[in-house]
Amino acid sequence: MTAAPAHAADEVLLGFARALRAAGVNVTADRERTYLEAVEAVGADDQSAAYWAGRATLCASPADLERYDQVYAAWFGLERAGTRRRRDSTHTVAQASLDTGSGSTDGQESPEDEVRAQASAVEVLRHRDVATLSSAERARLAAMFAALRPRAPRRPAHRLTPARRGVVDARKTLREQLRRMGEPGPIAWRHKGTRARRVVLLVDVSGSMSAYADALLRLAHTYAATGLPVEVFTLGTRLTHVTRPLRQRDPERALVACGESVPDWSGGTRLAEGIRAFLDRWGRRGMARGAVVVVFSDGWERGAPEALGEQMRRLKALAHRVVWVNPHRGKPGYLPVQQGIVAALPHVDDFVAGHSMAAFEELVEVVGRA
Repeated sequence: MTAAPAHAADEVLLGFARALRAAGVNVTADRERTYLEAVEAVGADDQSAAYWAGRATLCASPADLERYDQVYAAWFGLERAGTRRRRDSTHTVAQASLDTGSGSTDGQESPEDEVRAQASAVEVLRHRDVATLSSAERARLAAMFAALRPRAPRRPAHRLTPARRGVVDARKTLREQLRRMGEPGPIAWRHKGTRARRVVLLVDVSGSMSAYADALLRLAHTYAATGLPVEVFTLGTRLTHVTRPLRQRDPERALVACGESVPDWSGGTRLAEGIRAFLDRWGRRGMARGAVVVVFSDGWERGAPEALGEQMRRLKALAHRVVWVNPHRGKPGYLPVQQGIVAALPHVDDFVAGHSMAAFEELVEVVGRA
């Protein structure tokens, strides 16, 4: 495994390598380590050399080069990969390069200051509301999803497996004794292990959620592309199963394929009807049983709120845990007064925010601990 970053510059470099991996480039831990060593050898203060060091160590084929340039430009905020942007005196730190030298002369920003500014800019972006971002900021945010490490919650397995300690496996122990013609032999042990629990994501793509739909589906892709037992549906005027298109490794291709599958983008909201369709067709047949179900919605409901409350009650009866993610939950002064939210909350185990990268990171932890 890659060693922990020694300083802020390594954190930025590793973040870029992980963004490349999310974009479909086969970046292994060995390549990450070689990349850090190569940048250290050429000097991160030489942006052009650092750029070519990345191309030489992180790209495995000519097909990776275009993606490398795209992710490089998005991650470091540069107009053209491999070129040094002129530093304007009014904003020298917002688009800082990966310099790691020391000292400054003639009033210019030192390399350490630039690295700290880059890390600070990333930290600020993590807490920004997705709905308020510019196109360039959205591109940088998209690359940051590669740093997320979703994990499925665990549940007890039904079968016992061999172990060094636990419960005596009487049959296996006896067979070993017989094989030894009655002579004493080692005692066989076994224990009950754990298995990954299914995670189901229900993403509201109605008009009131349109500003957050892209980020939420990128989060869903991050889950689906891991190979975990994850299922993804969109909710609008109808329910759409989008797990298959989101399984693609390239996030951009996955989102395009998902968009082609969903016929009701930015339409009305029929949460109760969508959840009912999920339960009747998939949930009661086993998909929701014992699963962690995550609903992404602001709670605006076209139908009667009582109907939504009834469907949430049914969902809660089947699922291991129900998490409701509201993009307005993390905003100052928000109160859950929408009729849909009021009807759903009695049947929700966790009510969390979903408006920023920091909120998504917290959600990953909530789901993993469920």
